[in-house]
Amino acid sequence: MSRLWIAFIPFAFATVVHVWMLAIEAHDAADPTKLMLMPFLALAVVWGGHREWTTAHTLLVTAIALSWIGDGAGPLFPGVDTVPLMILFFALAHLCYIWLFWRMLPVRRLPLWTAVYVVWFATLLTVLWADLGAFLIPVAIYGLLLGATAAGAARCHPLIAWGGAFFLFADSILAFELFRPEALPAWSSPIVMAAYCLGQGLMAAGVLVTVRERGVAEREPKAVAEKALA
Repeated sequence: MSRLWIAFIPFAFATVVHVWMLAIEAHDAADPTKLMLMPFLALAVVWGGHREWTTAHTLLVTAIALSWIGDGAGPLFPGVDTVPLMILFFALAHLCYIWLFWRMLPVRRLPLWTAVYVVWFATLLTVLWADLGAFLIPVAIYGLLLGATAAGAARCHPLIAWGGAFFLFADSILAFELFRPEALPAWSSPIVMAAYCLGQGLMAAGVLVTVRERGVAEREPKAVAEKALA
């Protein structure tokens, strides 16, 4: 298991560097380091799952890749309005996460406390309603997907549950940065990216741990049966 966490060191280091660049407002350095984050996270997933690759690993890497495109919407699509592209690619990423957390990796029923996500969704839309304009419907749809990811994550390993919560927290602040920036302090961007990276990292680690634990659980009865027949 220790080797699994070693795989996350490059991602953790890149996160610290990027958040620090944002904190000191070194945006010329922050922009390229942002594009390094998701590739390092994908590398950690490949490292952690290469011996027994599953559909869950493929979905996870796909979600991370789509998130990378969302992160890099500006430099990857110059001259195009980045906000719609960000919403689109992160929405696609959340569809992958929803399938993972609701269909493939759940270990419990939906906890009652996840009702707070319904309150979060209603409150966020109410507060930002007048500022969203033409983005009202896209943001509402994205909010539903984000909430579904966080709720589904709560059905899974605790690492995934915390990751989903941090992801939702990051995107909630980002919504204010995009549509009501005057409501936030100047240092909100480092908080957004720290929470976002923590959320993505925890979800990825949780998926790897869950798949590995299930693989061990499936192999042990088989080994016992083979030993009994020997």
